[in-house]
Amino acid sequence: MVGITLVRGDITHESVDAIVNAANSSLLGGGGVDGAVHRRGGPEILEACRALRASHYGRGLPAGQAVATTAGRLDARWVIHTVGPVWSASEDRSAVLASCYRESLRVADELGARSVAFPAVSTGVYRWPIDDAARIALTTVRDTDTRVTEARFVLFDDRAQAAFERALAALDAAG
Repeated sequence: MVGITLVRGDITHESVDAIVNAANSSLLGGGGVDGAVHRRGGPEILEACRALRASHYGRGLPAGQAVATTAGRLDARWVIHTVGPVWSASEDRSAVLASCYRESLRVADELGARSVAFPAVSTGVYRWPIDDAARIALTTVRDTDTRVTEARFVLFDDRAQAAFERALAALDAAG
């Protein structure tokens, strides 16, 4: 079973095999985690993303899927880009959010990554409620069969960290 840790901080400063980027479907950078990963990682990440767009993902990366590139100047070997769903009050998109984590772990396994840093996918501009996002993220990672030994959730603020701590405590209590 994968070990789960929670840390408060900036995901672009993590020293792990792979950093998961909460990307937008264009793969060409944006705001939030995506913008930070591209800025700190440097032009190598953007070049690799442009190559993916030119070859396999001409229309962009669909929500719930994941793909890897170089990590550029980050202290990681790879960046795993995943596109989270936009939260909707009228449509349950939980399976798509869970797929982001499952697919990121699948890609990590293909790469041979053993330590992976995750952000709270879809909780920024995509407005997913943090408590629900934490429950989905942690349950999915814990229940996914993977060779990853450490899943580190890097939470950007106190609110997100508290939500993930509550969700992890509830998971531990449930066994």
